[in-house]
Amino acid sequence: MKITMIEVMRIAIPFDAHRRPPAEQETTFNAASPSLSRMETLLVKVTSDTGLVGWGEAFGHLANPVTEQALSSLVAPFFLQRELPDSQSAIAALMQSAEQALHAFGRSGPVRYALSAMDIALWDLLGQQRQQPLWQLLGATRHRIERYASLVSYANDPQEVAAQVQRAHQQGFRTLKLHETAQSAIAAARAALPAEVQLMVDVNCPWTREQASQQAYALRSLDLGWLEEPIWPPDDFDGLSQLRRVGVPLAAGENVDGDFGFVNLLESGAVDVVQPSVTKVGGITAALHVFELAQQYRVRVVPHCFYYGAGMLATAHLVAVLPESVKMEIPWIDFAAPLYPDLPAEVSFTLSQRPGLGYQPDEQVLREYRLTHQQIDQQGVQRHV
Repeated sequence: MKITMIEVMRIAIPFDAHRRPPAEQETTFNAASPSLSRMETLLVKVTSDTGLVGWGEAFGHLANPVTEQALSSLVAPFFLQRELPDSQSAIAALMQSAEQALHAFGRSGPVRYALSAMDIALWDLLGQQRQQPLWQLLGATRHRIERYASLVSYANDPQEVAAQVQRAHQQGFRTLKLHETAQSAIAAARAALPAEVQLMVDVNCPWTREQASQQAYALRSLDLGWLEEPIWPPDDFDGLSQLRRVGVPLAAGENVDGDFGFVNLLESGAVDVVQPSVTKVGGITAALHVFELAQQYRVRVVPHCFYYGAGMLATAHLVAVLPESVKMEIPWIDFAAPLYPDLPAEVSFTLSQRPGLGYQPDEQVLREYRLTHQQIDQQGVQRHV
C-alpha cells in the first residue's frame, strides 16, 4: 500500500467560554487568551491507494498559516508515494527518515508540528490495517478515560474565576486547570472549590527566575496540583530546577524541542510532571519515547492537550497507556459544533472499539468552518479545494 494523497485542512470553530468581552484586543498565540472567540486547528487527511484514510492534527492555533505552509510544501511531498508502514517500527523508521531529511528546518516549530500530524495519521492507518483501536494497539490495559477541564483565561478577575470553576465542578469535573497569573484569582478559585478538587495553574512562561520564585512562594499555601511553565524562556531548565526548591510541584514539556529535548528537561531535574503535546512533540511515536524517558527518570507524565482534532483523539489513546490516575486535558469551552459528534461528552468516557483513532470528523463541520483546504496528489501537485 502506498500514500497517494495528502489533504491539509485549516478550520476554525467558534466557541463560547461564558466570559465578558475583553477590554482591549491583544495579539497572542495563546489559545486560552480572552481575545479569542474561535479556535483554529490544522488537520491532515492521508489516503492510501487502497482507499484507507488516516487523520492527523498539527499544532498551530494562530500560527497555523506557517505550519500549513510547512505541511504543503515540505512535509507532505516527502511522504507521498511512500509505502504505508505496516508496523510500529516501520512508522518509527519512516518518521526518523523524515526528521533527518528536514532537520535543516529545525528540531521544533512548524516543521515538527507538521511531522506530528503525519505521524498521528500513520498510526490511525496502522490501527485500521490491524483492525485494532489505537489504545489496544498501544498495549493499554484500560480504555476508560476521565477528562480534566482546562479553562481559558478570565483576565485574572477573582470573582469571575471563582464562578467559572464552580460551574466546571458542577458539571462533574474533579480536576481543573486555570490559565491565570494573579495570585488573587488563583486563590479565589481554590477557595471556591471543595478541598478534594485538584487545581492546577498554567501561566504560559511569563516570569523571570526571580519573579517566578516570588509567585511560587505566594502560591505555596494553595496546595496546587502543579504550576505549569512559570519561567521565560521555557527551556530555562536550570531555572526550573532551582524553582522546584520552593516546594510547589512544577510541570512543563509542551514547548520542549521534540522528544529528545525531554532528555535535557529530565536530566536537569526541572519538573515533577512532564507534558508531551502529541501535535508538537512529533506525534504518537515521539510521545511514546517521552513516556519511556519519564519512566526511566521516575517522573509523572500527563500529556498536554489544548486542541480538538485528531491530536485530541490520539491523546485519549495515549492516556489509556498511562496509570489510571492520569486524566486527559480538554479545552473547557462550548464549541458551536462538535467535530466528532459521536465522541461521548461525559467527564468520564469509554474509547471506541473501532479501529485506529475510532472516530471520524463530521464532513459538514469541516465544510462549514473551513478556512483553507489543499490537496497534494502523488505528483506533488497542490490544489486548493
